[in-house]
Amino acid sequence: MPSPTRRSTCRFVLLAYLAVMLLTACEARLARNQDGSFTLDTTISEADMQRAITASLSDPLIQELNVDLKSGYILVSGTRKRLNSDTNDTLTFRLDLGVNAGQLTTTISNALLDGLPVEEDRVALWNQRIANDLSRSARRNPNSKLRSVSITESEVALTWIIEPK
Repeated sequence: MPSPTRRSTCRFVLLAYLAVMLLTACEARLARNQDGSFTLDTTISEADMQRAITASLSDPLIQELNVDLKSGYILVSGTRKRLNSDTNDTLTFRLDLGVNAGQLTTTISNALLDGLPVEEDRVALWNQRIANDLSRSARRNPNSKLRSVSITESEVALTWIIEPK
């Protein structure tokens, strides 16, 4: 019979796995490693990534946001309605995902609104919101660390290591 500590660790990992599935609406695969840790591989589709980025930006003036997964990065485009006007501006930016010290990083570059650079403060806010929303499941499990992230034309793949308590 497994020890109480091992049972609680297994329950914890199972709950973390279910939380990741519910929070990120992605596909996931969980495997136990020889050292007792777990590897959690998750994939996020282009449609789910579009929903996540749209929610992260949380700007009611941004309309028709489109996410296009490219090999190694994400191209985001859409329109942004001007205040007190019927005019729409074209919004585009490149989004790169990475890993630093076990945490997801996001880097928005080439952010343009009708060909003009978007304010740095707004870009910094978008970076923070997107990183927070995409790694929400990791914050719920302080023992998890992001090992890798990769982007293909069909999905974003993230690999997490979950250490037992």
